Amino acid sequence: MTAHDPHSVGRNAKPFLHGPEYAAVTEALRIGQWGHNTATDAFETELADFLGVPDVVAVSSCTAALHLSLLLAGVGPGHEVIVPSQTFCATIQAILMSGAEPRFIDINADTLCVDSAAVLAAITPQTRAVMPVLYGGRPISLADIHATLDRRGIAVIEDAAHAFGSRLDSRKVGATGELTCFSFGPIKALTCGEGGALIPRTADEADRARTLRLLGVPQSQAARIRTTSYAVDTQGWRYHLSAVHAAIGRVQLARFATVETTRRNLWRTYVQQLAGIDRVALVDVDVERSVPFNCVVRIPVGRDRVFENLRDKGIGVGVHYPPNHLQPAFARWSRPLPVTETTARQVMSLPFHPDMTEDDVAHVVSMLARAVTSSRADGDR
Repeated sequence: MTAHDPHSVGRNAKPFLHGPEYAAVTEALRIGQWGHNTATDAFETELADFLGVPDVVAVSSCTAALHLSLLLAGVGPGHEVIVPSQTFCATIQAILMSGAEPRFIDINADTLCVDSAAVLAAITPQTRAVMPVLYGGRPISLADIHATLDRRGIAVIEDAAHAFGSRLDSRKVGATGELTCFSFGPIKALTCGEGGALIPRTADEADRARTLRLLGVPQSQAARIRTTSYAVDTQGWRYHLSAVHAAIGRVQLARFATVETTRRNLWRTYVQQLAGIDRVALVDVDVERSVPFNCVVRIPVGRDRVFENLRDKGIGVGVHYPPNHLQPAFARWSRPLPVTETTARQVMSLPFHPDMTEDDVAHVVSMLARAVTSSRADGDR
């Protein structure tokens, strides 16, 4: 038996801290301006430098980033947004927050992401945006259909919640010219505790996003405290990223190379360990271009029994995600999606986070092999 850490293998994902975050948060608290301040501005500048983009707008969550991006793209009531069902429900909730409706499409069985053919087939006169989800950190491109989308006035808004640090060709995700949204939630490769960011396409979009994230007030906090009044130009939301969360993010960003390398090495260890296990197929990712977010395997028969067995043994497996077109809240937009529905019955996420060791991986894979064998003995075929 390997010398695994029960606490490590018992978590499907967990936050990873480098250490200096504690001092950074303490300093942010000491300064006293805990809302949006110069720390948030500095984080935005550093993110823009890292990604190779002109501007970044930091917000309170990826959901907020998606919502604002939809508004920047002119999406609203009477419009449809093409979106995969295979995603976290936040993606769909952001569409509904804009007043638009989701038009669910199927995924590619190999990548668990959408492809251009599925997008083209789903376009209707009401389509105003397509929202590809970069599942597991996989960079994807709809460049081959951009001419068609542009001609019809359809924006591309990338849900890159899983994909911070991944690359498409020589460019980082976020620098591809699309409206792109990141998550800096607790278990992401880069975390602020909670937070997110959107990459605007133009300077005007950046200005509008900053107004919308601060309750429709175009003046910065620094400008407001120097005057007796301020203007509220439009409806807005309290979507800014706090200085406390930005302080965490700045430490994380400065040390991102460590997490990037660790996640890629962890993925390679799983690839080696999973090789040859009967009835288990790894959902592949191009680890040279991607910063892997999770490790997903496909178990064609008996997935639920294997899942329960591993959970009973203290292994933190998960399912990402139950299809949204089958959720009660989204039932009115449901349509047959055979690949998504089959995939949802087969996929399972193994524990995957930077604190894991090779011994932890070996233990998880050993328990997985036993669970698959046990499932077969119990009659799953």
